[in-house]
Amino acid sequence: MENAAEKKAKTENFITRFARYYTPAVVGIAVLLAVVPPLLLGGGWSDWVQRGLIFLVVSCPCALVISVPLSFFGGIGGASRLGILVKGSNYLETLAGTETVVFDKTGTRIDDVQEQSGHGVRAKIDEHVVLVGNDKLMSECGVGCHECELTGTILHVSLDGEYIGHIVIADVVKPDAAEAVAALRAAGVKKTVMLTGDRADVAAAVAKELGIDEFRAQLLPQDKVAEVEKLLEETHEKGSGKGKLAFVGDGINDAPVLTRADIGIAMGAMGSDAAIEAADVVLMDDKPSNIARAIGIARKTMGIVWQNIVFALGIKFLVLVLAAVGIANMWLAVFADVGVAVIAILNAMRAMSVKK
Repeated sequence: MENAAEKKAKTENFITRFARYYTPAVVGIAVLLAVVPPLLLGGGWSDWVQRGLIFLVVSCPCALVISVPLSFFGGIGGASRLGILVKGSNYLETLAGTETVVFDKTGTRIDDVQEQSGHGVRAKIDEHVVLVGNDKLMSECGVGCHECELTGTILHVSLDGEYIGHIVIADVVKPDAAEAVAALRAAGVKKTVMLTGDRADVAAAVAKELGIDEFRAQLLPQDKVAEVEKLLEETHEKGSGKGKLAFVGDGINDAPVLTRADIGIAMGAMGSDAAIEAADVVLMDDKPSNIARAIGIARKTMGIVWQNIVFALGIKFLVLVLAAVGIANMWLAVFADVGVAVIAILNAMRAMSVKK
């Protein structure tokens, strides 16, 4: 919640800056409207002072200053009811512009004496040296190994420098993974990409099963960052800088990539602490299908924000003009201030309404 309070959206910051300059400007105009015409034209002080007061009441920016942040808080609150934690309104705004979604496919993570990132582990057991890892680890240690035709993550095993066999581990795809990819495409996401440290044939099989557009296989942690850098350039160029890239991961190795992406999404239930800390959005129930729902909430919230901005400014501008020429009365001025604020607040509250 501290992060949410500190990290405001660009739209929210703009409204805050806008009010900072807008308020003294309209107060000055109201004073000039009340004083200058009587001095130049002579007489009619009460009429022009009333016009100035009406102008001042109408110009109050409370409808914008209250309703815009309230819309973002409503969106964040609505998302939290679905188990989606958004760490700030700026992330909600970025999420609304997501065009590319990148997934990390979790491989095998092993606890032992020594770990070589992206290669495997080396352990000493009862004075025997045991290596368990991929073909790169075997090659580095001068151990000959043979390929396996089975689909899955292949772990080669050697004992004291002699190859003794391999282990095949097949990952289980989350039940709603295919549904999640389809929902993202329906939500307007233009491209889905899978990054993994697994072999190309494993990655190809999973990508085909889930309907993912592209995949990159046999990647080390630093390779994932490089691939995301390339995808960021492609997304920003094609979208004229407006398109955003989201990365979804849950491992320790995903933390740098989660930080680098426009929007980082972590799985909260099974994810590592590092990934959850680095992410901008956390799915507390680990359902990939909630990614599309999060994007939908973000877009709904941004729609409400702009509805309030256009509605408030439009009504106020119209009544300000009417006040300046002496047509608007105080009742109309009160509606343009309090009435518009109430309507905008009620509209902002719609952001909290989500279907479970």
